[in-house]
Amino acid sequence: MKLLRTLMAPVLLMALALPASAQKVSLSELSKYLNNFTTATGEFTQINADGTISTGQIYIHRPGRIRFEYNKPDDSLVIAGGGQVAIFDSKSNTGPEQYPLRRTPLSIILARTVDFNRSGMITGHKSDGITTTIRAQDPEHPEYGHIELVFTSSPVELRQWIITDDAGSQTTVVLGALKKGGNLRSSLFNIPAEINRRKP
Repeated sequence: MKLLRTLMAPVLLMALALPASAQKVSLSELSKYLNNFTTATGEFTQINADGTISTGQIYIHRPGRIRFEYNKPDDSLVIAGGGQVAIFDSKSNTGPEQYPLRRTPLSIILARTVDFNRSGMITGHKSDGITTTIRAQDPEHPEYGHIELVFTSSPVELRQWIITDDAGSQTTVVLGALKKGGNLRSSLFNIPAEINRRKP
């Protein structure tokens, strides 16, 4: 799936300001962390499947909405909204590629209610003494791929994810400090409006 090849890549360790040691955070705590916020914004660094690196701003509006705005000179954009994910490639003039959100591992963290204790969802849960990493999939459709989520603790914060799509391609997104709360205008996640805006 070209969407997630563009969106996610091999694991690249980034230097993070982390505590010296931390216990493994429980699945219930990780679910609660995601369920306790609706909106968040911040910066991200993306390591693409071809090894290139992109940076930009991320906007999250749970449930079901996310926006990756890439820094110039790249005018690419990824939007999830209305049950769809759209990739606006700055090098293409044929309109965005679109896929159902439910067919991507991003749908797991954008669900209205996240429950990592759901049977069959978590296939890995470990700690290296600094971070807690879980590997999650749609239990009903593991063929859609999976997402690895890396959290710090005290407080619990999502710092990175690695998505493996249905073709086995990986992309890593490393998050800066997320600013939670605040109003995000609905137009940020409106795919038809963005299509119209980009028309010549």
